[in-house]
Amino acid sequence: MFDRALKQMRDMVRARRYIVTQHAEEEMADDDMSIYDVEHAVLTGKIIARQKDRQTGEWKYLVQGRPHAGDDLVVVVKIGPTRKLVIVTVYLA
Repeated sequence: MFDRALKQMRDMVRARRYIVTQHAEEEMADDDMSIYDVEHAVLTGKIIARQKDRQTGEWKYLVQGRPHAGDDLVVVVKIGPTRKLVIVTVYLA
């Protein structure tokens, strides 16, 4: 259903056109994940949900995928106003 959005996200990851929020960095550190795990999850995962932010009206997507090793993780992303992928947060599935 979200094939076009997922392709766009994967293209942004491949081109390294993304921003990681401080919150996402903290969550990655807490769960012993690297940015490579997050990239791999987006490149191999699927969109499991889309949510609209009530305050900004922006869409954010929950992408569930596999890190290089370990259990699935969920990456919450949105496409920012600068046309970069914003990694909002990350958590284990």
